[in-house]
Amino acid sequence: MAIFVDESTRLVVQGITGRDGSFHTRQMMEYGTQVVAGVTPGKGGQFFEGPGGRRVPIFNTMEAAVAETGANTSVIYVPPGLASGAIMEAAAAGIRFIVCITEGIPVLEMTRALAYVRDRGARLLGPNCPGIISPGKAKVGIIPAQIVRPGPVGVISRSGTLTYEAVVQLTQAGIGQTTCVGIGGDPLIGTNFIDALRAFKEDPETRAIVLIGEIGGTDEQEAALWVRENLKEIPVVGFIAGQTAPPGRRMGHAGAIISGSSGTAEEKIRTFRENGIQVASRPSEIARLVQEALRA
Repeated sequence: MAIFVDESTRLVVQGITGRDGSFHTRQMMEYGTQVVAGVTPGKGGQFFEGPGGRRVPIFNTMEAAVAETGANTSVIYVPPGLASGAIMEAAAAGIRFIVCITEGIPVLEMTRALAYVRDRGARLLGPNCPGIISPGKAKVGIIPAQIVRPGPVGVISRSGTLTYEAVVQLTQAGIGQTTCVGIGGDPLIGTNFIDALRAFKEDPETRAIVLIGEIGGTDEQEAALWVRENLKEIPVVGFIAGQTAPPGRRMGHAGAIISGSSGTAEEKIRTFRENGIQVASRPSEIARLVQEALRA
């Protein structure tokens, strides 16, 4: 099985005619994802020309796109100034799963957008994330399809590029994935570690989980406590990025800044180990630890 996206995903691309939107729409279609609509205001009635001569209808609004195509998932490739509005428009149209790739959205705008999405019972992944891929089923976002393969390991990561590194290591070791989820590294995100862990717990095909965190905040510690209390049957292997980052210096993501002892790599690693999560000291160790966990 998989979490959040699979063969039943019917995807609408918000910003389909832009540079990034058009490029990644073709990539998603080539992977087999059901891209059923695109939205670009002012270009309604036109078609996006996809691979193999496939044509995707373009609509002016999300309301029209969902009503005409039955879309249940959206992915957002629009500029930061428009992204929070795009998130809320998707939720208002009845989309249940919204993936926002856009980075640089102001925190205040995300505060409003997150509340709006939750009030409507939808789920947001991101913003500032690489998206999600369920190998052999569906790809929504920018995770490279060539690095994944179907298998029994769920992957959750705050760091986009380290998501790719961890998945490559697993795939090269012959270990496939049920779903790879990039949750994003902004201070405010829609789906956190615990949300993804809870979903993987309910997936009967996920037999191990890789959890990739980074410095800043306390999300990793909270996830570790949840694992100890709720996930005894599925082994978890962890890695923390930013182990050499100096206090007060932002490293990469907006949320990756150490503002106290709880945000340090040392504190996160200690909490992982205290709660039964094996910790890789470098990404190249992840596959070996997962192999050992699967054999145990």
